[in-house]
Amino acid sequence: QVQVVESGGGLVQAGGSLTLSCAASGSKFSINVMGWYRQAPGKQRELVAGITSGGRTNYTDSVKGRFTISRDNAKNTVYLQMSSLKPEDTAVYYCNVDGWSFSSGNSFRSWGPGTQVTVSS
Repeated sequence: QVQVVESGGGLVQAGGSLTLSCAASGSKFSINVMGWYRQAPGKQRELVAGITSGGRTNYTDSVKGRFTISRDNAKNTVYLQMSSLKPEDTAVYYCNVDGWSFSSGNSFRSWGPGTQVTVSS
């Protein structure tokens, strides 16, 4: 079983910056794609950014140019640097990890519990 835990959320004023971190832990696994999703009150969860093991990235249009996703494969960690934050970025941010478990011989998809990001106007 692969556990995922996010950190780094908080309250920030509009125009400010925050960096989220997400670490995956467990035994005998490899990670393919790591991603950040968010869910605002009353809205569906949406993909914010994703990054493959080779470093290929993708972003939802609303965050392009403001958010940067990166990963440290040695630490099984993914980061989301957020700048020029807007009130509409307020949401619970979730980390998602897709990979392969050598322990079970199956692919897995794990979610973190989420971290709140609140941007005040």
